[in-house]
Amino acid sequence: MTQDVHPNRLNERYGLPGHLGFEPGPGGLPVATIENADAAASVCLAGGHVLSFRPHGAEPVLWLSRHSRFESGRPIRGGIPVCWPWFAAHPEDPAKPFHGFARLAHWSVLGTEALDGGNTRLRLGLTDDEATRRLWPHAFELEMAVTVGRDLHVALTARNPGPEPFTCTGALHTYFRVGEVARIAVHGLNGCRYREAGTDGGVQQGPVTFDREVDRLYLDTDAACTIEDPVLARRIRVAKAGSRSTVVWNPWIDKARRMPDFGDDEYTGMVCVETANAGTDAVTIPPGGAHCLEARIAVEPAPHGPS
Repeated sequence: MTQDVHPNRLNERYGLPGHLGFEPGPGGLPVATIENADAAASVCLAGGHVLSFRPHGAEPVLWLSRHSRFESGRPIRGGIPVCWPWFAAHPEDPAKPFHGFARLAHWSVLGTEALDGGNTRLRLGLTDDEATRRLWPHAFELEMAVTVGRDLHVALTARNPGPEPFTCTGALHTYFRVGEVARIAVHGLNGCRYREAGTDGGVQQGPVTFDREVDRLYLDTDAACTIEDPVLARRIRVAKAGSRSTVVWNPWIDKARRMPDFGDDEYTGMVCVETANAGTDAVTIPPGGAHCLEARIAVEPAPHGPS
């Protein structure tokens, strides 16, 4: 049964006065708005999609395109899209939705909670139905837990209630707001092997920097990454669990111009550092089993201020 997503009904059942409420968002899509003593955030029920996160007194942490299409059944450009049960193109049928169907589906609210210490948690769920089984013939239960405080913690748990194992890939495809992409550096991947579209790949030497399109899948790494941003005078730390792969992406000039939901000049203000199960990091979940993919995002001032 499809959940009633009218904001009034959702507020009656799940609203937390002083912490969390539901309202129509862009395009009329239902959005949970969260604000507590430490931070503010918003989560769209279409796609189970974190749209924004901002610790009080700080700049927004996530990037959202001003050209994003807020339409039912369409992906949202920015924030944290949920890529699942496959990452990128389907391995056997490229006509199936890019990055899977989870980011295109309407998720249900499973629960809300004001936690000790002042944090706020929203839990969303997605299960298989006739439409998903046409694309991927497996029973599944997905749960997205978004915990908002001074840090942002996102946990995507996939459960297998069926009689056979299944294999999946996916990602928390996080878009971060930066002051100027050509001046940032992404630390934490030195020495990691990577694959890159259109190249033979290689081994990362030092931090990742940007003077052209970067689309890299880093392999065999569970390390945290740090985005060093001298323009916004901050560091964003992305710690993870349940992941042995990381994707770093910026489309640069030509690809930005080719994407209809991405402004021609917007590439300068964003970078994706994605907590992934991609490439050789595919996950097989046995009957009755589960896998949790987690990202914890923290912001701290740069040690020497702006430059």
